Amino acid sequence: MTPDEARAVFFEELGNIAPEWDPAEIDPGEDIREAMDIDSMDVLNLVIALHKRTGIDIPESDYAKLITIDGAVAYLSAKSGG
Repeated sequence: MTPDEARAVFFEELGNIAPEWDPAEIDPGEDIREAMDIDSMDVLNLVIALHKRTGIDIPESDYAKLITIDGAVAYLSAKSGG
């Protein structure tokens, strides 16, 4: 998966968790939990959705790598072999 594909998947799944969010309003390096006021259950739902969508196993120890847009894109791209 290319970084652009990873970004599109992340944005779509994040939009399913928080439909009111606007990607243009969030700095790609900012913690999405704070920027979007989402809780740990929302993050878990996002991780599950990303796993289902991509087939990438995401261990709990890696959840912190998905809390910024840049981090999630890099993680998904690297883990998918992109």
